[in-house]
Amino acid sequence: MTDSDGERVRRAVLGDAHVDRSNASRTDFDRDFGAFLTEFAWGGVWSRPGLDTRTRRLLTIAVLCATGCEDELVMHVRAALGDGVSADAVKEVLLHTAVYAGLPRANRAFRLAGRVVAEHAAADGDTGPEPDQEPDARPAERG
Repeated sequence: MTDSDGERVRRAVLGDAHVDRSNASRTDFDRDFGAFLTEFAWGGVWSRPGLDTRTRRLLTIAVLCATGCEDELVMHVRAALGDGVSADAVKEVLLHTAVYAGLPRANRAFRLAGRVVAEHAAADGDTGPEPDQEPDARPAERG
């Protein structure tokens, strides 16, 4: 890839290691799609001045939860946590999204994001939440 605005923003948001792995896995079939994403999503939308990066991160997590895009949700939660967005902020976004996008989508998003939060906490030496605990596996009296 070239050193375009989109590539710079993509690397800033997702990290060099992720972008390098993604670029290396491109094939002749999907290489043009990767360039399209980099130019239009990262260069055209993420680099606009109207919102700060933290807000874009949280909006992206909400939309990915709402649309059930699980792989991208995990990727963006991981990137957000790595950039200093708190697990509590991710939790609040998912709770808010649950009201408007539906409980089943949010339930799955909580499970996936919880695993990422636990991995992130473990890397930082914190115990964090149990990675396989269902968000709805609480005692019935709390529901």
